[in-house]
Amino acid sequence: MRRLAPRTLRGQLTTGLVALLAIACLAVGITTVLALRGFLVGRLDEQLTASGGRFAASLEHEATPDADNRPDTRGQSEATFGARLLAGAVTQAAVVDDATDRPVQLTQGDRRALADLPADGRGHTIRLSTLGPYRLTAVQGDDHDILITGLPLHPVEDTLHRLEAVEAAVFGAALAATAIAGALWVQISLRPLQRVTAQAAGVARLPLASGEVAMPQPLPDTDPQTEVGQVGTALNHMLGHIEDALTRRQTGEERLRASEERLRHFAADASHELRTPVANIRGHAELALRHHSPVPAEVHHALERIDAESQRMTRLVDDLLLLARLDAGRPLERETVDLTRLVLNATEDARAAGPQHGWLLDLPEEPVTVTGDAHRLQQAIGNLLANARTHTPPGTDVTISLTADTTNTCVTVSDNGPGIPEELQPEVFERFVRADRARSRSTGSTGLGLAIVHAVITAHGGTADVTSTPGHTTFRLLLPN
Repeated sequence: MRRLAPRTLRGQLTTGLVALLAIACLAVGITTVLALRGFLVGRLDEQLTASGGRFAASLEHEATPDADNRPDTRGQSEATFGARLLAGAVTQAAVVDDATDRPVQLTQGDRRALADLPADGRGHTIRLSTLGPYRLTAVQGDDHDILITGLPLHPVEDTLHRLEAVEAAVFGAALAATAIAGALWVQISLRPLQRVTAQAAGVARLPLASGEVAMPQPLPDTDPQTEVGQVGTALNHMLGHIEDALTRRQTGEERLRASEERLRHFAADASHELRTPVANIRGHAELALRHHSPVPAEVHHALERIDAESQRMTRLVDDLLLLARLDAGRPLERETVDLTRLVLNATEDARAAGPQHGWLLDLPEEPVTVTGDAHRLQQAIGNLLANARTHTPPGTDVTISLTADTTNTCVTVSDNGPGIPEELQPEVFERFVRADRARSRSTGSTGLGLAIVHAVITAHGGTADVTSTPGHTTFRLLLPN
């Protein structure tokens, strides 16, 4: 039933209007038919009362050739019924036909119905088997008999049927005209609501997430005295609040972008300025370590620590400077890169740095090439292998796979190490994130390796992701061909 009901407000209003009118027409029709039936039946009762049972009383005389002894049909309407009951049994029954009487054959049911008719002089409706419905009245006769007179109800029923047909035609035409006019009237009345809907739909299509959009003009003619006007006024208020929120957010985003831009400039400038003094410190430390004159053991150890920390500082400065350049959108080299060769070279370097690990290669037979910056891609793959070597114990197997299809090239690095904690996985590519801070610092990790991987792959238009469970970790780099 729900599917048959209209879904639109216009359809619901039109249907409701037509339904109410149909109920009103039905009520008027029923009331009219009942009132007319009561009036016509009342007229029949008046005629029966006026006849006084004369025709029924004349039935007690036996028919003889003498016309004076025939039943009295004078003034009786055609199809008038008359019957005489004596001691509860029907003795005579006839009906007026062409101003003469005609005997009527009654069934046992008809006889019982006539015998049960109260002799109160009031009209009662009984259906006779051979004659149909009749309005009958019974009165006491002079000979202790009961005289029954009746008039047919066919004229009344025919009149009521004609009235019902006329009402059905008139009410049907009225309902059809009302449905058409009501639909047009509802459509005209809902035009302001259609403007509200169009305005809301237009706002819904705006790229509000960007914060840089022009809000539409407020709706005109929003009369607060009407329901549609109240909706329009509420929509205008909502649009005003959205515009204010977007303005504040845009201002905040501009400030945030300016702050981020200043931070990137600071990181780039600081990294660039630190490269020279760090290089000088490292050079002096190496020069002091190569000096042949005797140096106390404590001083020699301090120089080695200075050299080690300066190397770590150099890597940190280089990583920060690279990230600052990538954040600034510096263009990368765009050339054909033999990715198979890069994976082979990176694996050889990792095998030399971590001989305690098992390094496995899964490469296609044909070389795989992509368009990009060979140096940066080499650095990203190398960082992934260094991450696997640094954060897994000796004896761990690391598998490097390379696959390609018509649209993308995929580099995966998998290991069977302890895995990455689940709470750390969503932020593993962020900067200065370490799974084991103490071990990372002891091994010289800066926490920027995976951040550089993500930044380099993103700059190439690709994606980097990780899945990890205890005993299986997979980093996947997806690059467009």
